[in-house]
Amino acid sequence: MREDAALDTPAEASAQPTPGVTLPLAAARTLHLAAQGLLAPPRRKATKDDVLDAVRRMAQLQIDTIHVVARSPYFVLFSRIGAYDPRWLDAHLAEGRLFEYWSHEACFVPIEDYGLLRHRMLDPACMGWKYAAEWHAKHRREIDALLERIRANGPVRSADFAREKGAKGSGWWDWKPEKRHLEVLFATGALMVAERHNFQRVYDVAERVLPNWSDARDLPARVDAERALLLRTCQALGVIRADWAADYYRLPRRPYTEALHALADAGELVPVRVEAWKHDAFVHRDFAPLIDDAASGALTSSATTLLSPFDPIVWDRKRATALFGFDYAIECYLPAHKRKYGYFVLPILNRGKLIGRADAKAHRAQAVFELKSLHLEPGVRMSGRLVSDLRRALQRCADWHGTPELRIGEAPHGLAAALLAES
Repeated sequence: MREDAALDTPAEASAQPTPGVTLPLAAARTLHLAAQGLLAPPRRKATKDDVLDAVRRMAQLQIDTIHVVARSPYFVLFSRIGAYDPRWLDAHLAEGRLFEYWSHEACFVPIEDYGLLRHRMLDPACMGWKYAAEWHAKHRREIDALLERIRANGPVRSADFAREKGAKGSGWWDWKPEKRHLEVLFATGALMVAERHNFQRVYDVAERVLPNWSDARDLPARVDAERALLLRTCQALGVIRADWAADYYRLPRRPYTEALHALADAGELVPVRVEAWKHDAFVHRDFAPLIDDAASGALTSSATTLLSPFDPIVWDRKRATALFGFDYAIECYLPAHKRKYGYFVLPILNRGKLIGRADAKAHRAQAVFELKSLHLEPGVRMSGRLVSDLRRALQRCADWHGTPELRIGEAPHGLAAALLAES
């Protein structure tokens, strides 16, 4: 990577792309990683503002509760900004700079994009299982009464409601009735998440969480909102194909080639070709000044880090395969005997490539960061530079978790010893 490349932002770079350029696949990866904030390792200690900037760069931050290592939203941020205080993310939510909603899945989203998702709240039937329409119809009276109770008495958590005597919860689909009521009201936008306590949602009425919003005054037309979401997708991905367009925000499944060409005609995107792809490809205008340097190899990625299973880099399995040749599936929801790599498998990003995966667990009480298994992708050579990059990345991750002792189980021959020998 050239010395000054990481200092450039797309707005600051002055070079213009060569018209009709054909990009090597590695250049497409570079532009994608630049858009996602994973081009280079952080050069300074993270600040609270960096957390918000990273969420805005990705456009959304997926929420998941599994915490065998850090919970996913905190981990995704660590991969980009390095060690930071996880309470900063919670604070941005409580202070109204972020809100929660079903965007990709359940996500933190910058508050300025509330209007782009408001149409889903007003017409939630299109969201499938995320809105329990039958439950809403059957329990409308109780749901309306709960809403009025919150409006009159203040915010609530699901934990504020006792489960019926003798009943036992067994996971996501066995919620107590009040939790289902709350989720219906959340899906319809009547309730918002005001903050989180110990990662539990605190629900309050939308008019208190977002008092200055008015549908009559502020709601964009649906067609404008969908165009804006498509453009946000292009910006967050850096480089895009039509077959990737729907997944990022769970937009309607339909052809997007004409829509992308229309954005290019409007100057929002730059059409490019990518070697080995038959699909039309486009680069968001923010990253157009980086195209030629990426194509020539003057700009490359120098970051090595572990990624969450719920990182945007691997959200779309087809996209991850097309860009990185990396076939990744989340296995934590599979029975143990069906898992190929492990329960909470972290993709490993190294200098612009996804070169492996690690099944990890942070044993906080013992201060141990365990890699139950570590797999390298076919064709990845175990060089001295790779070992050094990996060891530093693993130790940074372990230290941030407060589990500084590394333990490595199954690994390619000699790799575990090489990693631990340098620690």
